[in-house]
Amino acid sequence: MAVQEGARVSGFDRWFELTARGSTYGREIRGGFVTFFTMAYIVVLNPLIIGTAKDVNGMFIGDTDDVVKSITMVAAATALIAGLMTILMGAIGRFPMAVAAGLGLNGFVAFTLAPQMTWADAMGLVVIEGIIILLLVLTGFRSAVFTAVPEQLKYAIGVGIGLFIAIIGLVDAGIVRTGVPLISFGLFGSLRGWPMFVFVFGLLLTIILVVRKVRGAILIGILGTAVVAIIVEAVAKVGPRTGPDGSEANPVGWSLNVPKLPDQVVSSPDLGLLGQFNLLGSWEAIGVIATILAIFSLMLSDFFDTMGTAFGLATEAELLDKKGQIPHFESILVVDSVAAIAGGASSTSSNTSYIESASGIGEGARTGIASLVTGALFLIAMFFSPLVTVIPHEAATPALVVVGFLMMTQVRHIDFLDYQIGIPAFLTIILMPFTYSITVGIGAGFVSWVVIKIFTGRVREVNWLMWVVSIAFAVYFLIDPIQQVLGVS
Repeated sequence: MAVQEGARVSGFDRWFELTARGSTYGREIRGGFVTFFTMAYIVVLNPLIIGTAKDVNGMFIGDTDDVVKSITMVAAATALIAGLMTILMGAIGRFPMAVAAGLGLNGFVAFTLAPQMTWADAMGLVVIEGIIILLLVLTGFRSAVFTAVPEQLKYAIGVGIGLFIAIIGLVDAGIVRTGVPLISFGLFGSLRGWPMFVFVFGLLLTIILVVRKVRGAILIGILGTAVVAIIVEAVAKVGPRTGPDGSEANPVGWSLNVPKLPDQVVSSPDLGLLGQFNLLGSWEAIGVIATILAIFSLMLSDFFDTMGTAFGLATEAELLDKKGQIPHFESILVVDSVAAIAGGASSTSSNTSYIESASGIGEGARTGIASLVTGALFLIAMFFSPLVTVIPHEAATPALVVVGFLMMTQVRHIDFLDYQIGIPAFLTIILMPFTYSITVGIGAGFVSWVVIKIFTGRVREVNWLMWVVSIAFAVYFLIDPIQQVLGVS
C-alpha cells in the first residue's frame, strides 16, 4: 500500500514505517497479541529448565535449596527481560520479532555449565558471550558474514525454520512423539486422549480461517481452541501429561499447562535474580581452555540463530529490500546482542529472537509496533502469570503448524536441480527440525557448500568470510573430540 501523494503521516508512523510497509495499527496489535500467546510458554518452560537444575554446590539458581522459590524467581525474571528486550527490538530494530530466553541455550547453561560451577559463574559466561557478540556487531563483522551467504542458502534457512516451528508445534501437542521408532504418530500410532483432538480441532479451525482470509485468523484460532480446551478439561478432568517428578505419568494429558481458570489471578513478581552473575568465577572453576570453549559454543549458537530467524521472518513478511537485505539489520543485531547480555545479568540465560514471531507476521504484523505490544504483554505477564498458564500447548501450537506452511512456500526460490546449491539447501532444511537446532542446520549447509566448491574446482566462488565461518562451524561440530585431545571436559 503506497502512501498517497500529499498525505500526512505522524512521526510515530514514519519511524515505524507503518504506512510505508502497508500495515495498520489493527494488524500490528493483533500480530503482537498472537506472537505473545504463541511464545508465552517460555514464562513457564524456562523456569522448569533453569529453576530445577542444581549447580556444583547442589544449589538451585538464586543460591537457594527451595525449588519453588527458584522457579518463581526465574519466571518473574524471564517475563521481565522478555518484555523489555522485545520492546527494545520494536523501538530500535523496528522489526516484528520478539525476544526471550533461548531454548537450547538455557539447556546448555543448566545441564552443561551449572553442574561444573556456581549459577552466578555460569551466568557470567553468558554475559561475556553477549559482550563479544555485541562487539562483532558494532564492528560490522556479523552482518558482513550474512551478506556473504549465497542467496538460495538464505531461503533454505527460512524454509528450515518453517519446518522447525511446525515440528515444534506437532511435538508440543503430542501428535509427534519420540520413542521406537525414533518418532511416531500420536500415542502408539494413533490419536489418543482429548488434548490431541483439541489440537486437531484447533488446527482445522485455524486452517479454515486462514484459507478464508479471516482477519485475526491465528489469534481467533488460539483463543477459540483455548476455550474448547477449558470446557473439555472441566468435563473430562484430563489432567497434566507430566507428574510432579517430571515423568510422563499421564500420556494422554495436557502438555505444559492444564487449561482451567486459576484460583489466583494476580501475583507479585520476585525479581531477586537480577544482577546475580560473576564474570570471573568460571575461569577458576573449570580452567581457561574449558571456559573459552564454553563461551565459543554459546557464541556460535547466538551468532547465527538471530540472523537466520530475522531473514526467514523478513522474507515471510516481504520486507527484504531490492538487494535482499533486511531493513535496520544492524539495529536488530545490536538489540539481540544486548538481550544476550541482559539474559545473563538476570539469570534467565541468553535471550534471543524467537521464530514463533512468524505467527504474528502471519497475522499481518510488519513493523516494530507489534513487538511493542508483545513486550508490554510480557511485562503484564509478570503480574498475571496464573492467567498466562491457562493456555496449553494443544491450543497454541496449531498456529505454529500453519505458519510453518507459510514459511515453507519460500522453497520455490531454491533450484534443487543444481546439486551444488540444492544439496547444501537440503541439509540446511532437514537438519533444523531433525536436530531441533537452527544453528546445526545453518552449519551443515555452510560446510557442505564450501566442501562442494572445493571438490568441483570453484574455490574462487567462496567468499573469505564463508571460509572463516565454515571453519568455525567445523570446530563447533568437532568440539567434543577437540576437548578430549586438549584434556578438558
